[in-house]
Amino acid sequence: MGVSAMSELDPDPWSAFRNLTAARIGLPRSGASLATRPLLEFQLAHARARDAVHAPLDEPRLLVDFAALGKTVLTVASAVTDRAQYLMRPDFGRTLADAAPLAPHAGDHDVAFVVTDGLSARAVQAHAAPLLTAVLPLLAQDTWRIAPLVFARLGRVAIGDAVAAALGARSVVVLIGERPGLSSPDSMGAYLTWQPGPATTDADRNCISNIRPDGIGYADAAFKLAHMLRAMRTQRLSGVRLKDESDRLMLQSRGP
Repeated sequence: MGVSAMSELDPDPWSAFRNLTAARIGLPRSGASLATRPLLEFQLAHARARDAVHAPLDEPRLLVDFAALGKTVLTVASAVTDRAQYLMRPDFGRTLADAAPLAPHAGDHDVAFVVTDGLSARAVQAHAAPLLTAVLPLLAQDTWRIAPLVFARLGRVAIGDAVAAALGARSVVVLIGERPGLSSPDSMGAYLTWQPGPATTDADRNCISNIRPDGIGYADAAFKLAHMLRAMRTQRLSGVRLKDESDRLMLQSRGP
């Protein structure tokens, strides 16, 4: 049935489709412009996205959530001094201010998990602990040697390279708040890297994006993380050379 035919039955033929997606589709117009209501909704979403970039992280609360995981939690900081500098100088967010707190915990680790606020502290606040709660038991089944959990203040993705090097971890997973979108101000990403170092580039990383209940849920994200880590350890590589087959495996595990 075409849209014109649907319009005869439903004054808003797009209503059924809007129930399936958070995307803005079939927006009503007033002349050549958006109608008032969707325009105001767009402006509100834009304001929320801007606020998410500047919102501070409740670090004490986050560390309490991490303590419930039963793992040693270490806190470090990037070379950034404040949020304003973080937004202006991405290079400072890739560097550790001081690696000394990590040195006593260096060892023979298979993977290090690093959590940092990124561009959406709200995302990390809400989703980091639930995802870790889901993925750590999956790795424990395979007897992975997991380094102490590291929280890095005001870090970028590449700060995980320095953390992994200081801890002696062969791979690193960085959980970070992603750039807020107009329908997802609380999206978290997971960046996986095999044997990270000073020469590591973005092409050497794998990413699981949009981790949140309305995107990739915690259980699915944990499954993908565990699968990718196993593949990285088996093939001893990551990034563009590593094919992600986790979606196919998830569908197979769910059956017809």
